Amino acid sequence: QVQLVESGGGLVQSGGSLRLSCAATGSIFYIDTMGWYRQAPGEQRELVAAITGGRTNYAGSVKGRFTISRDNAKNTACLQMDSLKPEDTAVYYCNFRLRQSIIIRFDDYWGQGTQVTVSS
Repeated sequence: QVQLVESGGGLVQSGGSLRLSCAATGSIFYIDTMGWYRQAPGEQRELVAAITGGRTNYAGSVKGRFTISRDNAKNTACLQMDSLKPEDTAVYYCNFRLRQSIIIRFDDYWGQGTQVTVSS
């Protein structure tokens, strides 16, 4: 059973910083892509940032302010969020695409979500 556990959300003023972490536990053979998504009230879930190997991909709205990183030895991903804006307010979810063994296909796993609130 694989679980993703997130931490690091909270309330911050505009211009501040937060760091989110996501750790995967359980039987894991290989993690391909690690990503962060967010969903604001009344909005669809959107990709914020993703990392595959050493390649990163960012939403235009966060490019230059957010940085995604991964630690393969610890099966963790982090999202450093700087220069936060009120429009960054949302529930943030981590998503890992992984396989539990060489004979099992890749599947997507999600964290439970963590609230990020940026006050103006």
